[in-house]
Amino acid sequence: MAEQNVSRRGILSGAIGAAALAALPSRQAQAADDDAAWKISNGKINQSVVHWCFKPMEVEALCKAAAEMGCKSVELTGPETWPTLKKYGLTCAIAGSHGFVKGFNNPENHTFCIDKITKSIDASADFGCPNVITFSGMRERISDEEGLKNTVDGLKKIIGYAEQKKVNICIEMLNSRVATEMKGHPGYQCDKLEWALQVCEKVGSARMKILFDIYHVQIMHGDIINWLKKCKDYTGHYHTAGVPGRNELDETQEINYPPIMKAILETGYTGFVGQEFIPKKEDKVASLRQAVKLCDVG
Repeated sequence: MAEQNVSRRGILSGAIGAAALAALPSRQAQAADDDAAWKISNGKINQSVVHWCFKPMEVEALCKAAAEMGCKSVELTGPETWPTLKKYGLTCAIAGSHGFVKGFNNPENHTFCIDKITKSIDASADFGCPNVITFSGMRERISDEEGLKNTVDGLKKIIGYAEQKKVNICIEMLNSRVATEMKGHPGYQCDKLEWALQVCEKVGSARMKILFDIYHVQIMHGDIINWLKKCKDYTGHYHTAGVPGRNELDETQEINYPPIMKAILETGYTGFVGQEFIPKKEDKVASLRQAVKLCDVG
């Protein structure tokens, strides 16, 4: 019996080793397999690209690359760049406003935030941009309950204007665990989807939405597919990135993006998914193409 067990273990170990070796070349080949002529073929996911994380690429260079692979938007660029987007047949899926440090959770910031959002709504309505981003701001000494009330009160002052202009306001949930610049935001108040959902419910407008950033949600919650189903009635936009690191959507990170994209489609979502990862590789366009291809589910 002992000999049989040893034999079985040996066979099993050998089979696993052989399978691993067989898989290795295909992974290497996949990483090296970049067809510069590849273009989106399914098109069920409306893909967008966030400009800031591809810097120092100029907006026009990113627009050209995005358009050539079949993306529909380059986002979070200022209105001064939108004629360039239009030149390449692109839109801006979501526009910026105020930053994430000074947000609606502090009443002292309401005038500042409303002014920024009003200007962004006006520009977005004129151009055809469907969404404007907003943030809670940093906790400082503000409790979650007080911050929620202040955020709702502030957004109620501007949501009617968003309704009039037919533009969504999307509050972004950010992770507060990663203490690396632009990869996490320790002290940020809206760091849970429950909090973001309460904002939407209490503001009570079809124009009040969530920016569901898959990267941040994975870090704070995990269980992404169940969470996107819970948030489906309030989600106005999605963002992607690899975890850990906020880098490429490749085999070095833990999120399996194709089934997530399929789950997004199953919710009936028809908006945009923005690629917001920070490329580590020198060829940023190849990294983008890899991510876009991965998310182009059938």
